[in-house]
Amino acid sequence: MGELAQSGSEQAWNNVLDAAIRIPGVRVDRAAYLTAMFAPHVDDETLQAAITTSPAAAGIPPEVVRRAARSSINWHRATVTSLSFAAGLPGGLVLAATIPADLAQYFAQVLILVQKLAYLYGWPSLMDDDKRLDDETRLYVTLFVGVAMGSEVANAAIGKVAQEFAKQVAHRLPREALTKYAIYNLIKQVGKWIGVRITKDRFAKGLSKAVPLLGGALSGGLSWVTFSAMANRLDAHLAELPLADRAPEEE
Repeated sequence: MGELAQSGSEQAWNNVLDAAIRIPGVRVDRAAYLTAMFAPHVDDETLQAAITTSPAAAGIPPEVVRRAARSSINWHRATVTSLSFAAGLPGGLVLAATIPADLAQYFAQVLILVQKLAYLYGWPSLMDDDKRLDDETRLYVTLFVGVAMGSEVANAAIGKVAQEFAKQVAHRLPREALTKYAIYNLIKQVGKWIGVRITKDRFAKGLSKAVPLLGGALSGGLSWVTFSAMANRLDAHLAELPLADRAPEEE
């Protein structure tokens, strides 16, 4: 009985992830994003080094990186709040039959911000534009979202992956790391945990929409608070990992 419930919660997260990833603009081009963030502040050589290695390895000051992170957080927090307000009004649309539009849009913004913060703090591209979300990428995305949502299991797992990746110079996430340190099983636990959280949060947001017009304000306000907490939590954790301050000479 417990195992069936766990499988159902994991499927709930996968359904939301599938719906969110289909929304246009979710995949972030790493090179284009880093260029937009740093071109006004550094020379071309430093910018290219940041793209081919990482902002820290290129010597971009931490305060410039944190300023870029804060700018992205503010932008996507405002976006998700506006979308949630609109979806909280009577007659909100439904996406993919069983996934509410506001939930899919919310996590689409989470996925965009996950990629942006990851790139600022030294991670390689998380998603490719030319193919579907493969199983390994799905696991990595789940891991980052778990960190944002406050999973201690996700925090431990991403720390192990960061240590593994910091030892090598690569442009893709280390697939082999998933089979080490039981990380695969840890991420499966995180997916189930996220699914449970999503189910509970959907109930809370459903109550916030019970009153017409006021429901939109409550839904938007709830999104502002929850997105802020998730974004700040992920930002702080990624900034503490080895990839975030990898020195140029270590390359």
